[in-house]
This record gives sequence, structure tokens and C-alpha cells, in this order.
Amino acid sequence: MKVMLSNTDEGNLSVYVPKKDLEELVVEQTVEGNGKVLTLANGWKLKFPELTDETTLPQTLEAKRL
Repeated sequence: MKVMLSNTDEGNLSVYVPKKDLEELVVEQTVEGNGKVLTLANGWKLKFPELTDETTLPQTLEAKRL
């Protein structure tokens, strides 16, 4: 699914899922292989295969819900 990653004004990472009209803060990040798994405040876990610390935000990326 396509999601938008951005930083909030407070400096927190935020994820917006357009198809669900859902915007949540990221509460945990774990490195998995060459990408990351982000845990959202609502409990969802999203895997981003190509997300690195150097990724420029805001950006729309492909994610897989775990």
C-alpha cells in the first residue's frame, strides 16, 4: 500500500494512509534487513523495504502491513 511519511512540527515521524484516511505517529522503529519496520500508535506494523535514515521526507513510499 502507498503511504506518506513526514515529520511533524514537534519532530516526530508521522504516517498517513490515504485509503484508510488514517494518520498516526510512529512509536517504534526497528531495522530489518535493508529496510525498517515502523510501529504506529494504533498498533499497526508497516514494513518499508527501502527506508533508510537518509530518506528525505515528506515522501510517498510503498509499505506492507504486517
